[in-house]
Amino acid sequence: MLTERCHWRHLGVALLSCGFALGLGACSDDDDGGDGIGFGPPQTEGLPSHEALRTALQDAVAEGAAGNGGFGLNMWATVVDRSGIVVAVAFSGPGVGDQWLLSRVISAQKASTANGLSLNGLALSTANLWAATQPGGSLFGLQESNPVDHDVAYAGDVATFGTTGDPMTGKRVGGVNVFGGGFALYNSAGERIGGIGVSGDSSCADHNIAWKARDQLGLDFVPAGVADGGTTDNIIYDIGGDGVSVSGFGHPECSTLATQIGQQLPTTHPVSGPPAT
Repeated sequence: MLTERCHWRHLGVALLSCGFALGLGACSDDDDGGDGIGFGPPQTEGLPSHEALRTALQDAVAEGAAGNGGFGLNMWATVVDRSGIVVAVAFSGPGVGDQWLLSRVISAQKASTANGLSLNGLALSTANLWAATQPGGSLFGLQESNPVDHDVAYAGDVATFGTTGDPMTGKRVGGVNVFGGGFALYNSAGERIGGIGVSGDSSCADHNIAWKARDQLGLDFVPAGVADGGTTDNIIYDIGGDGVSVSGFGHPECSTLATQIGQQLPTTHPVSGPPAT
């Protein structure tokens, strides 16, 4: 596909491939509508607004340490569209300084990862990637691929971070994250339409909060996964004393409470999918 071939090549190669007369606009990603380098309007249809994302995040965070198994901290959340372009960035606290600042970009990494490694037929959460990306694992090195675009991640005035004017919005930040807190988003037709990433607490609490936020947004028509008998993308706690995950998709435990909450998510906050056929 010309889109993908032109997307990452040097300008001179892109011009040769697509034709000078067509220009870089002809090489643009069909999903971003931009200039071919990931800057353009995100595809927002079916995805939450900034206000909806912030509300869902705040409601999940409000359950606190007892309800999420972490430290009870405020959080960041990012939503990307199916091409990886940021749609919205939000935080749960009163101001930008009330949650870990580094977690803003981490949340974007998680959204990018879950969206980019999930399909219409199979959802993988970032929590499902931990075991396979450890030394000796089948996906070792994955976390070094697709690095964050620093110019996108760290641009702008910190006062705009997490607002409707967040500098990441409308841009493809990229990044790969391999611990809890990222999920693909699926509409009622079972179509992957983007991803959500949450960060700011323990990785296990991040997973629990992100699951609950996705549930509230109604974008959890998960077609299939590697957890719960192949039905969900829930976190899997099956790493033995030898450090090996039985399933190959396991995640380390953070606390007994976080583990209990995570294992109960399919019951307390069941996924809506897959859609009826």
